[in-house]
Amino acid sequence: MTTPGTDPDDYWRRPDPAQDRPAGPFDEKGEAGYAGPPPTTPPPADWRPPVHVQPPPPRRLPDQDMAELDLAEQRAQRLTQGIGVGVAVVLVILVCLLCSRLVF
Repeated sequence: MTTPGTDPDDYWRRPDPAQDRPAGPFDEKGEAGYAGPPPTTPPPADWRPPVHVQPPPPRRLPDQDMAELDLAEQRAQRLTQGIGVGVAVVLVILVCLLCSRLVF
C-alpha cells in the first residue's frame, strides 16, 4: 500500500534483495532461503477404516428389444418432421400475408 507523498510506482517495484530477507534455514552460501517442504513419513499400512458392509453386486439389466427401439425411434422422427412441416407451412402463410399487405 502506498502512503501519501510517495511515488505511486513504488507499490509495483520489486523489493530490494538485500532488504527483507525471509527468515529460515541458510543454504550453503550462508544466505537465507526456502529449504523446501518438510519431510513426510508414509502412513501405516492399515490406515484405512475397516469396511463392515459390502454393497450387493450390480443387477443384470433386462435385454433390449432392438426392433421395438427402432420402431419407436422412427415414430419419434416422423412426429418431429410432421411438427416441422406444420410450423414451416404456418410461417410461409404468415410471410405471404405480410408481403401482400406491403404490396397493396
